[in-house]
Amino acid sequence: MSAAREARPTIRFIDEYCQLFAELFPEVRSFEAFKLLHLGLISEVKRKSLPAIAKAVGLENHQNLHHFLTESPWTRQQLRQKRLELTLKVLDGRSLILLIDETGDCKKGKSTDYVKRQYIGNVGKKENGIVAVTAYGLVDGMILPLTFEVYRPRERLKDEDEYYTKPQIAAAMIRQLQAMGFQFELVLADSLYGESKANFVNVLDELNLPYILAIRSNHALWLPQDQEVVQEPWQRFERTFSNGTTEVRYMAEVIYGKRHRKQYWLLTTNPDTLPDNSTSLVMVVAPAVELKEIGNRYGFRTWIEYGLKQAKNALGWADFRMTHYEQIEKWWEMVMSAFLMVCLFADAFNDSCPLVHQRFAQHPWWNNQSGWKH
Repeated sequence: MSAAREARPTIRFIDEYCQLFAELFPEVRSFEAFKLLHLGLISEVKRKSLPAIAKAVGLENHQNLHHFLTESPWTRQQLRQKRLELTLKVLDGRSLILLIDETGDCKKGKSTDYVKRQYIGNVGKKENGIVAVTAYGLVDGMILPLTFEVYRPRERLKDEDEYYTKPQIAAAMIRQLQAMGFQFELVLADSLYGESKANFVNVLDELNLPYILAIRSNHALWLPQDQEVVQEPWQRFERTFSNGTTEVRYMAEVIYGKRHRKQYWLLTTNPDTLPDNSTSLVMVVAPAVELKEIGNRYGFRTWIEYGLKQAKNALGWADFRMTHYEQIEKWWEMVMSAFLMVCLFADAFNDSCPLVHQRFAQHPWWNNQSGWKH
């Protein structure tokens, strides 16, 4: 009996990265498709459809890639587990700032699982589409993909499904990540999660995780009759951005009755007009964060928009043409894997990256700028 042939090579750093997952794909054709999809996802193809990827990587048609996502015997659970284990290895004991948010994409018709008319952040209004809750990590100026879970609207539940709100989904993801060994120095999320006391905030308190969460401007608490809400005087602070530039901002503590473990701060660019697009009320439970750093720390939340932008614009998160969620989920896992592959080349991981990427810096075309694409 002849030995199985070796998978055809692609590009060295892709082959090295994908080799870390080879045990998940006993069929050589599946492993080849796994490598080719990574090559296609980081290519300059504008829309990452399977026919476009097949053409970019030199295949005559896209059937092998389609079979890999729909029929090949691998599971997204195994790929996610391996990817997260690799992420932990690369972190080498470092803690993350955990960023939680949901992302939506418009989809026509009703044939795609869990598509419904709902709020889609990309377009800023309700449209027919699919929504997923996502978790990214921030460490040393580099965004890392962690995990995701689709939001299943009540009207689109299958017989085997249970309904979970987005905060419940996010809380379950945090439990799973912490159980795997991820360490979080801070959790950041918007008001959807900050206002979900029972399903999200209480879980963070239970897990003893520090957090800064946005809450609604009309946030209300029950107070004794002799207590009232008081806003302290405005304080100036310097907001420092990732590119090193700074800007003067303002913060004021809002005290509900008496000071408690939870603090409330109003952050704004203009204390006189309180513009909607640059004013936030946040709930803070982060003893290690200095008061003057609350605004900067909460500002890290915008990094998840950066991560989602790269996943969508550069890697084709929404370019799937499948209708069954099991297959969509595999596509999203492939995007997360390609995202991680690129992240490994960041300077922050020079000492822990399992790839021999240091040699790339010797090439005359090497780009020494910082940033995910570079």
